[in-house]
Amino acid sequence: MAGHSKWANIQHRKGRVDAARGKMWSKLSKAIIVAAKSGGGDLSANIKLRKAVDDAKAVSMPKDNIERAIKRGTGELEGDAVEEILYEGYGPGGVAVMCLAMTDNRNRTAPELRTLFGKHGGELGKTGCVNYLFERKGLFIFPSGTDEEQVTEVALENGGDDVEADDDGQIQVTCAPENHDALSEAFESAELKADVNEVTQIASTNVDVDGSTAGKVLSLLEALDDHDDVQTVSTNVNFPDDTSDSE
Repeated sequence: MAGHSKWANIQHRKGRVDAARGKMWSKLSKAIIVAAKSGGGDLSANIKLRKAVDDAKAVSMPKDNIERAIKRGTGELEGDAVEEILYEGYGPGGVAVMCLAMTDNRNRTAPELRTLFGKHGGELGKTGCVNYLFERKGLFIFPSGTDEEQVTEVALENGGDDVEADDDGQIQVTCAPENHDALSEAFESAELKADVNEVTQIASTNVDVDGSTAGKVLSLLEALDDHDDVQTVSTNVNFPDDTSDSE
Protein backbone atom coordinates (compact mmCIF):
# COMPACT_ATOMS: atom_id res chain seq x y z
CA MET A 1 0.00 0.00 0.00
CA ALA A 2 3.05 2.26 0.12
CA GLY A 3 2.39 3.78 -3.29
CA HIS A 4 -1.18 4.71 -2.49
CA SER A 5 -0.19 6.03 0.92
CA LYS A 6 2.36 8.35 -0.64
CA TRP A 7 -0.19 9.78 -3.07
CA ALA A 8 -2.92 9.99 -0.39
CA ASN A 9 -0.63 12.05 1.82
CA ILE A 10 0.25 14.38 -1.06
CA GLN A 11 -3.47 14.85 -1.70
CA HIS A 12 -4.07 15.54 2.00
CA ARG A 13 -1.35 18.22 2.16
CA LYS A 14 -2.46 19.72 -1.13
CA GLY A 15 -6.08 19.75 0.01
CA ARG A 16 -5.16 22.08 2.87
CA VAL A 17 -3.63 24.52 0.38
CA ASP A 18 -6.63 24.26 -1.93
CA ALA A 19 -8.95 24.80 1.02
CA ALA A 20 -7.38 28.20 1.70
CA ARG A 21 -8.39 29.21 -1.83
CA GLY A 22 -11.90 27.84 -1.50
CA LYS A 23 -11.11 25.42 -4.32
CA MET A 24 -12.82 22.49 -2.63
CA TRP A 25 -16.30 24.01 -2.41
CA SER A 26 -17.47 22.77 -5.80
CA LYS A 27 -16.24 19.23 -5.15
CA LEU A 28 -17.71 19.08 -1.67
CA SER A 29 -21.06 20.43 -2.85
CA LYS A 30 -21.26 17.50 -5.25
CA ALA A 31 -20.25 15.05 -2.52
CA ILE A 32 -23.02 16.44 -0.29
CA ILE A 33 -25.58 16.18 -3.11
CA VAL A 34 -24.66 12.57 -3.89
CA ALA A 35 -24.61 11.58 -0.20
CA ALA A 36 -27.99 13.19 0.47
CA LYS A 37 -29.46 11.60 -2.64
CA SER A 38 -28.35 8.11 -1.64
CA GLY A 39 -28.94 8.25 2.12
CA GLY A 40 -31.29 11.13 2.88
CA GLY A 41 -30.77 14.53 4.42
CA ASP A 42 -30.60 13.54 8.10
CA LEU A 43 -26.99 13.94 9.24
CA SER A 44 -27.51 11.75 12.29
CA ALA A 45 -28.63 8.83 10.12
CA ASN A 46 -26.37 9.37 7.10
CA ILE A 47 -22.67 9.12 7.98
CA LYS A 48 -21.55 9.84 4.40
CA LEU A 49 -23.50 13.07 4.44
CA ARG A 50 -22.17 13.95 7.89
CA LYS A 51 -18.59 13.46 6.73
CA ALA A 52 -19.17 15.51 3.57
CA VAL A 53 -20.71 18.31 5.64
CA ASP A 54 -17.86 18.16 8.17
CA ASP A 55 -15.35 18.37 5.30
CA ALA A 56 -17.25 21.36 3.88
CA LYS A 57 -17.27 23.13 7.23
CA ALA A 58 -13.53 22.48 7.58
CA VAL A 59 -12.90 24.59 4.46
CA SER A 60 -15.35 27.30 5.60
CA MET A 61 -18.09 26.58 3.09
CA PRO A 62 -21.03 28.88 3.94
CA LYS A 63 -23.94 27.28 5.77
CA ASP A 64 -26.36 28.35 3.03
CA ASN A 65 -24.28 26.53 0.41
CA ILE A 66 -24.29 23.36 2.49
CA GLU A 67 -28.04 23.51 3.06
CA ARG A 68 -28.72 24.10 -0.64
CA ALA A 69 -26.56 21.12 -1.58
CA ILE A 70 -28.43 18.89 0.87
CA LYS A 71 -31.79 20.05 -0.49
CA ARG A 72 -30.64 19.42 -4.05
CA GLY A 73 -29.70 15.90 -3.05
CA THR A 74 -33.03 15.21 -1.39
CA GLY A 75 -34.97 16.78 -4.25
CA GLU A 76 -36.29 19.73 -2.26
CA LEU A 77 -34.50 22.08 -4.66
CA GLU A 78 -34.27 21.63 -8.41
CA GLY A 79 -30.93 21.28 -10.15
CA ASP A 80 -29.06 19.14 -12.64
CA ALA A 81 -28.61 15.57 -11.44
CA VAL A 82 -25.12 14.76 -10.15
CA GLU A 83 -23.85 11.24 -10.89
CA GLU A 84 -20.77 9.25 -9.92
CA ILE A 85 -18.63 7.98 -12.80
CA LEU A 86 -15.41 5.97 -12.62
CA TYR A 87 -12.91 6.86 -15.34
CA GLU A 88 -9.95 4.60 -16.13
CA GLY A 89 -6.76 5.18 -18.04
CA TYR A 90 -3.01 4.97 -18.33
CA GLY A 91 -0.31 7.35 -17.17
CA PRO A 92 3.33 7.78 -18.24
CA GLY A 93 5.10 4.45 -18.42
CA GLY A 94 1.75 2.68 -18.89
CA VAL A 95 0.87 2.84 -15.19
CA ALA A 96 -2.80 2.42 -14.22
CA VAL A 97 -4.89 5.41 -13.13
CA MET A 98 -8.48 5.57 -11.89
CA CYS A 99 -10.59 8.68 -11.21
CA LEU A 100 -13.88 8.85 -9.37
CA ALA A 101 -15.80 11.86 -10.65
CA MET A 102 -19.07 13.45 -9.60
CA THR A 103 -20.55 15.40 -12.48
CA ASP A 104 -23.76 17.00 -13.67
CA ASN A 105 -22.60 16.73 -17.29
CA ARG A 106 -20.70 13.64 -18.37
CA ASN A 107 -20.47 15.04 -21.92
CA ARG A 108 -18.28 17.80 -20.50
CA THR A 109 -16.27 15.78 -18.00
CA ALA A 110 -15.05 12.94 -20.23
CA PRO A 111 -13.48 15.16 -22.94
CA GLU A 112 -11.84 17.36 -20.31
CA LEU A 113 -10.30 14.35 -18.56
CA ARG A 114 -9.21 12.89 -21.91
CA THR A 115 -7.39 16.16 -22.62
CA LEU A 116 -5.68 16.11 -19.21
CA PHE A 117 -4.50 12.53 -19.69
CA GLY A 118 -3.10 13.36 -23.13
CA LYS A 119 -1.43 16.58 -22.01
CA HIS A 120 0.48 14.71 -19.29
CA GLY A 121 1.64 11.73 -21.31
CA GLY A 122 -1.26 9.41 -20.56
CA GLU A 123 -4.43 8.15 -22.19
CA LEU A 124 -8.03 7.87 -21.02
CA GLY A 125 -9.07 4.25 -21.55
CA LYS A 126 -12.25 2.26 -21.86
CA THR A 127 -14.33 1.07 -18.93
CA GLY A 128 -12.65 -1.97 -17.38
CA CYS A 129 -9.21 -1.40 -18.88
CA VAL A 130 -7.44 -1.15 -15.49
CA ASN A 131 -10.23 -1.77 -12.98
CA TYR A 132 -9.12 -5.37 -12.49
CA LEU A 133 -5.84 -4.11 -11.00
CA PHE A 134 -7.60 -2.38 -8.09
CA GLU A 135 -9.74 -3.24 -5.10
CA ARG A 136 -12.33 -0.88 -3.66
CA LYS A 137 -11.53 -0.41 0.03
CA GLY A 138 -12.04 1.91 2.94
CA LEU A 139 -8.78 3.65 3.82
CA PHE A 140 -7.76 5.49 6.99
CA ILE A 141 -4.32 7.04 7.55
CA PHE A 142 -3.50 8.29 11.04
CA PRO A 143 -0.65 10.73 11.72
CA SER A 144 2.56 9.86 13.50
CA GLY A 145 2.08 9.82 17.26
CA THR A 146 -1.35 8.19 17.16
CA ASP A 147 -1.71 5.26 19.58
CA GLU A 148 -1.18 2.24 17.32
CA GLU A 149 -2.50 -0.19 19.90
CA GLN A 150 -5.75 1.76 20.25
CA VAL A 151 -6.15 2.09 16.48
CA THR A 152 -5.58 -1.65 16.06
CA GLU A 153 -8.08 -2.54 18.78
CA VAL A 154 -10.80 -0.31 17.36
CA ALA A 155 -10.12 -1.49 13.82
CA LEU A 156 -10.23 -5.20 14.56
CA GLU A 157 -13.40 -4.86 16.62
CA ASN A 158 -15.23 -2.89 13.93
CA GLY A 159 -14.53 -4.53 10.60
CA GLY A 160 -10.95 -3.46 9.83
CA ASP A 161 -8.99 -5.85 7.62
CA ASP A 162 -5.42 -4.68 7.94
CA VAL A 163 -3.43 -2.32 10.16
CA GLU A 164 0.17 -1.37 9.45
CA ALA A 165 2.57 1.36 10.52
CA ASP A 166 5.12 2.81 8.12
CA ASP A 167 8.67 3.99 8.83
CA ASP A 168 7.41 7.50 9.58
CA GLY A 169 5.03 6.26 12.27
CA GLN A 170 1.85 6.76 10.26
CA ILE A 171 -0.77 4.07 10.71
CA GLN A 172 -2.77 2.77 7.77
CA VAL A 173 -6.03 0.88 8.15
CA THR A 174 -8.04 -0.75 5.38
CA CYS A 175 -11.47 -2.35 5.44
CA ALA A 176 -14.18 -3.62 3.12
CA PRO A 177 -16.24 -0.76 1.64
CA GLU A 178 -19.37 -1.93 3.44
CA ASN A 179 -17.55 -1.66 6.79
CA HIS A 180 -16.20 1.86 6.21
CA ASP A 181 -19.07 3.80 7.76
CA ALA A 182 -19.18 1.71 10.93
CA LEU A 183 -15.41 1.84 11.32
CA SER A 184 -15.38 5.58 10.72
CA GLU A 185 -17.97 6.03 13.46
CA ALA A 186 -15.96 3.79 15.80
CA PHE A 187 -12.80 5.85 15.26
CA GLU A 188 -14.81 9.02 15.79
CA SER A 189 -16.24 7.68 19.06
CA ALA A 190 -12.73 6.76 20.19
CA GLU A 191 -11.56 10.30 19.33
CA LEU A 192 -9.08 8.96 16.80
CA LYS A 193 -8.70 11.49 13.97
CA ALA A 194 -7.49 10.21 10.61
CA ASP A 195 -5.75 12.50 8.14
CA VAL A 196 -7.19 10.39 5.33
CA ASN A 197 -10.66 8.85 5.61
CA GLU A 198 -12.21 7.64 2.37
CA VAL A 199 -13.45 4.77 0.27
CA THR A 200 -11.16 4.53 -2.72
CA GLN A 201 -9.55 2.24 -5.25
CA ILE A 202 -6.31 0.66 -3.97
CA ALA A 203 -4.01 -1.24 -6.29
CA SER A 204 -3.74 -4.95 -5.52
CA THR A 205 -0.05 -4.77 -6.51
CA ASN A 206 2.16 -1.73 -7.02
CA VAL A 207 4.65 -1.17 -9.83
CA ASP A 208 8.04 0.50 -9.38
CA VAL A 209 9.05 3.35 -11.68
CA ASP A 210 12.17 5.49 -11.95
CA GLY A 211 12.30 9.00 -10.56
CA SER A 212 11.66 10.70 -13.90
CA THR A 213 8.57 8.62 -14.64
CA ALA A 214 7.33 9.06 -11.07
CA GLY A 215 7.48 12.82 -11.47
CA LYS A 216 5.50 12.68 -14.72
CA VAL A 217 2.89 10.40 -13.16
CA LEU A 218 2.58 12.74 -10.18
CA SER A 219 2.02 15.71 -12.51
CA LEU A 220 -0.82 13.81 -14.18
CA LEU A 221 -2.39 12.81 -10.87
CA GLU A 222 -2.23 16.38 -9.57
CA ALA A 223 -3.80 17.73 -12.77
CA LEU A 224 -6.63 15.21 -12.52
CA ASP A 225 -7.09 15.91 -8.82
CA ASP A 226 -7.38 19.64 -9.60
CA HIS A 227 -10.36 19.05 -11.90
CA ASP A 228 -13.58 20.29 -10.32
CA ASP A 229 -15.46 17.04 -11.03
CA VAL A 230 -12.80 14.62 -9.74
CA GLN A 231 -13.22 13.41 -6.17
CA THR A 232 -10.48 10.78 -5.83
CA VAL A 233 -7.55 9.62 -7.97
CA SER A 234 -5.81 6.26 -7.60
CA THR A 235 -2.76 4.69 -9.20
CA ASN A 236 -0.71 1.51 -8.96
CA VAL A 237 2.61 3.37 -8.88
CA ASN A 238 4.97 2.71 -6.00
CA PHE A 239 6.41 6.21 -5.64
CA PRO A 240 10.08 6.49 -4.63
CA ASP A 241 10.57 8.06 -1.19
CA ASP A 242 12.06 11.22 -2.69
CA THR A 243 9.01 11.95 -4.87
CA SER A 244 7.44 15.25 -3.80
CA ASP A 245 4.44 17.27 -4.90
CA SER A 246 4.85 20.46 -6.86
CA GLU A 247 3.05 22.65 -4.33
